[in-house]
Amino acid sequence: MASGFIRVGTRGGCSLGDRTHIEWTNATWNPTTGCTRVSAGCDHCYAAVLASGRLRDAYLSRAPARDTLTNRRDPFAIRLWPERLDYPLRWREPRRIFVNSMSDLFHAEIAEDFQRQVFQVMLKADHHFYQVLTKRPSRAQRFVRRNADLFDAGLVPAHIWIGVSVESEDVLYRVDQLREVPAEIRFLSCEPLLGPLDLNLDSIDWVIVGGESGIDHRPLNLDWARCVRDQCVTAGVPFFFKQVGGRTPKAGGRVLDGRTWDDYPVRTPAIC
Repeated sequence: MASGFIRVGTRGGCSLGDRTHIEWTNATWNPTTGCTRVSAGCDHCYAAVLASGRLRDAYLSRAPARDTLTNRRDPFAIRLWPERLDYPLRWREPRRIFVNSMSDLFHAEIAEDFQRQVFQVMLKADHHFYQVLTKRPSRAQRFVRRNADLFDAGLVPAHIWIGVSVESEDVLYRVDQLREVPAEIRFLSCEPLLGPLDLNLDSIDWVIVGGESGIDHRPLNLDWARCVRDQCVTAGVPFFFKQVGGRTPKAGGRVLDGRTWDDYPVRTPAIC
């Protein structure tokens, strides 16, 4: 059953620290960086492009988590940044925080002890809302169950949202795996949406849809987005349309059938 939802704006005139232009969040927090390709949605990964571009020197200055010659030369190999762990504790104003916009917290090369430290910070700084997005929901499920002592009744609380990327029918199995994660709030990011989706939205609390952006972007068929939206409306699940996509993220705008769709899964406090 999806929770109630509201349409939420952001307040201007305040400093966000790690400010982001990602429409469905307003801060990013990257205690780890790097990832590896697992499906077609990874083909034009913006994080990999950034890591190989303007962030290359900064990333290569840090030894990779799995210290091999190949990984030392790869700016997008998994790297840990423990000095960033306390960032949410420093941010006093409530924020929606995208956790690991430049990585996947449940990547196999991230030690469980470090994952546990990330969750301990999220549990302590509970005035924020955290959006933890993964393409590895089975690993997320195993982590939560093995570390059930962190959570009341073994359930990830409502201020930590656990989500999976679902870009095409080829990876619909991730939705079933997400349902196995003991969490109060589960969400789907259908971005880049690469084809039509017939979703089972049982126990799903939020859906994001977006088209791809970049030089080699794959065009979004708006009928795919409409289909997901209609499934959400029917099921009473909040729907967020991030972008049409194009050469740049803002090229196609955010309007779908004459309006923007900015719904969130839970009532949040005033977000800075």
